[in-house]
Amino acid sequence: MVQQSGLFDDLPYSLEEIICGVDEAGRGPLAGPVFAAAVILHRERPIPGLRDSKKLNEAKRDELAPLIRAHSIAWAVAKASEEEIDRLNILQASLLAMRRAVYALSTVPTLALIDGNKCPVMRIQSIAIVDGDDKIESISAASILAKTARDAALVKLHKKYPQYGFDQHKGYGTALHLERLREHGASPVHRRSFAPVREVLERDL
Repeated sequence: MVQQSGLFDDLPYSLEEIICGVDEAGRGPLAGPVFAAAVILHRERPIPGLRDSKKLNEAKRDELAPLIRAHSIAWAVAKASEEEIDRLNILQASLLAMRRAVYALSTVPTLALIDGNKCPVMRIQSIAIVDGDDKIESISAASILAKTARDAALVKLHKKYPQYGFDQHKGYGTALHLERLREHGASPVHRRSFAPVREVLERDL
């Protein structure tokens, strides 16, 4: 049974595979967890407008996310914490979040298509696809779920740490965020291994 549309004819897998797309959101920010999502699309329930979440505005992502959750065969969102990011490094923490998302799916896939050039170590076969989030619909769907989940988490963090403006920049190193970071110091949800945060921590010793 084919569980994926938008595939390339020359990719090395069988049409009998149960395929999940996997992507992450939040590798670059200075604060907050990194999120990942895995999605198994339903071939008979197409979702128009799927593409890389970075190429969609917030309103369109918020419109598509519930459709993905409603019409997919299975979906899951997972994360790796700031502590895991600092301990493992951001790449390994991202791969960890991806693996957690795949293992959380209610339907077990036989193949994972991963956005990027590296795959997490998993019990199932995986294929890395550079720019897959704008080529493979299930990866696009995963990118949208990961991005909207992470944005929602940063809005919640804003309520806890309003002085940093997380609701505006979602933890990315904008001028506003760097200004607030220097003014207020690092919060418990800042990534201590990232240079701007580390510099503030060393300043405040």
